[in-house]
Amino acid sequence: MSFPISSARQKQIGIVGIKKFSFVQTSGGFTRQKAIQYVVKCSKNQSSQQIIKLNAIEGKIIKKPSKTEHHLWSRKDSAASGQKALNLVRIVCGLPNEKDAVYGALDKWTAWETEFPVIAVAKALNILKKQKQWRRVIQVAKWMFGKGQGMTMGTFDTLLLAFDMDQRVDEAQSFWNMILHTHQRSISRRLFSRMISIYAHHNMPQNIIEVFADMEELGVKPDEDTVKKVARAFQKVGEKEKQHLVLRKYLSKWKYIHFEGERVRVRRYAME
Repeated sequence: MSFPISSARQKQIGIVGIKKFSFVQTSGGFTRQKAIQYVVKCSKNQSSQQIIKLNAIEGKIIKKPSKTEHHLWSRKDSAASGQKALNLVRIVCGLPNEKDAVYGALDKWTAWETEFPVIAVAKALNILKKQKQWRRVIQVAKWMFGKGQGMTMGTFDTLLLAFDMDQRVDEAQSFWNMILHTHQRSISRRLFSRMISIYAHHNMPQNIIEVFADMEELGVKPDEDTVKKVARAFQKVGEKEKQHLVLRKYLSKWKYIHFEGERVRVRRYAME
């Protein structure tokens, strides 16, 4: 038994095939075994392809929207970037500490890439940072910057930390001056704090005061730890008045102490 639709009607709505009923013969006659619906070809009169579902019993046509999804970008496999990062770490850790050898191996690593693998390099830097491979961090970061890639505040912070831990304060200072010159209005508080920490680590109070002056000029408010380092720097250079001024200006008026087993909020300074 077939659908009660003429061939002319089938051609009009664009049917390309028909799924027939499945019947089972019983003592009482024929019994339908399956629900009867069929998905047919898109109508030729429509520009967008919509699936037409034909219910043969009721003789109705129900339009069902297409499930095709369109994306404006291609999704990248994050696991692939992780494997690339591990491969990069293995490569650089097995090389001698020579610039030409490292840069040559890194160039070879990206030779067949259609675009620079920024995510993989960033993950590799993070792995090297956790392993405290500071010289490798410096080499990979410099190589990446030389390619004009990865110039973000987070990567700048990682490189400054590596300079600090590898006792290369002069390079950190030169790099900081470059950042201050090229990214003056977009330097984050975290980066200012990093540079002040480097100078504090190497006992350079005058440099701390200079960075703090740039910080104030650009309107970047320091965190509490940075304020204390700046205050100690003023104390070391013998400017106690500025030390107290910085503390009063940037530290909170309140602090918390433990009194008789409880955490109590008290004024940091006595009221004048």
